Amino acid sequence: MAINLQGIDKDELQRGDTVVVPEKLVPTRKLDAKVELLPNAPVLKSKSLVHFHLGTSETTARIILFGTNELKAGETGYGQFRLQAPVIAMSGDRYIIRRFSPLDTIGGGAVLDPLSHRRSRKEGTEDLSIFETGTLQEKIAVKVKRAGIYGMKTTLIEGWVKAEIPAIKDSVRALKETGSLMQFEDVLIHKAAFDSFRENVVGLLTGFHRKNPLKPGMLKEEIRAHINIDPRLFGNFIASLKEIVLEKELVRLATFKVALSEVDETTKTKILELLDKGGFQPASKEELSQALKIDQKRFADILKLMTKEGRLVRISDSIYTTSSVYKQMIDKLKDFYGGKPEMTVAEFRDVLNTSRKYALPFLEYLDANNVTLRVGDVRKLLLK
Repeated sequence: MAINLQGIDKDELQRGDTVVVPEKLVPTRKLDAKVELLPNAPVLKSKSLVHFHLGTSETTARIILFGTNELKAGETGYGQFRLQAPVIAMSGDRYIIRRFSPLDTIGGGAVLDPLSHRRSRKEGTEDLSIFETGTLQEKIAVKVKRAGIYGMKTTLIEGWVKAEIPAIKDSVRALKETGSLMQFEDVLIHKAAFDSFRENVVGLLTGFHRKNPLKPGMLKEEIRAHINIDPRLFGNFIASLKEIVLEKELVRLATFKVALSEVDETTKTKILELLDKGGFQPASKEELSQALKIDQKRFADILKLMTKEGRLVRISDSIYTTSSVYKQMIDKLKDFYGGKPEMTVAEFRDVLNTSRKYALPFLEYLDANNVTLRVGDVRKLLLK
């Protein structure tokens, strides 16, 4: 067969190059394999350099044997080849190895995992045993499990194992039906990895609620930073958890409710009294915190909670007012605009009988919330 490759010079091509479908077959420099030595082969020690032949490719590799320091003539074992140059391989491909010098063939075997990690000699080889003798379903399940929380794309699995595509799809479908695998868009996740994700999220939220009993939830991005996975995948994962509740960018346990103590309920009543008394010249957040002798962090949580409950309106970071005072302001605005089409800052200040210090933050809040519209130096009413 001949292939016309446009935009590539002949000098760029070399023996062993492979034409592949994108995101299906991936070049690798580390692969786990079954190693079989010939009856007349010399002793093969772990960390030895060998010539590695796969298909038409040839490169040198350092072999790391698992569970032993050496293999003798006729013996078999598991090992990892760390290649000098990348190759394209699938689980089930056969390879040959030759001595580094002289170039004598000493053995070969089958590739078990072409997309391996830098595993240590102390790791077990149960997964490699399954890759060697297990069913297609077992091989796929173990490989996806090894991928952990990052999972594997379905197309990558098709390029990972040497099997017919329909058989791979049937195996994946069966694993999903039994609950061993879960699929989010085009990514497969093992149940064990997803359960670990669930435990991490629930653990994080449990600790957060314990330390912050007045906060309605934890930022979603903060949770993702702890787990460190792709945002798209994280969004799919967290949306499928039944143990949690998503409220815009906040996440909380479904069983969690902000519960204020009797002291905090008293504090809320005092805050309302002080702000109602202040009217359109309310005490600042810092002044309230000092007057009530409450830690600023805890006091800020109480204000956020009261705002969520609808008791307070947050004008700015330091200015809050009660809902009743805010309603009075809206009523005064409607009365004013009933007689005039526009209002200056000075007129707004006089209507509320307040100072410019408070008038400007109030107006900025009204502008931002589409109650008023600033046109030059005047405001028009948008609220109907």
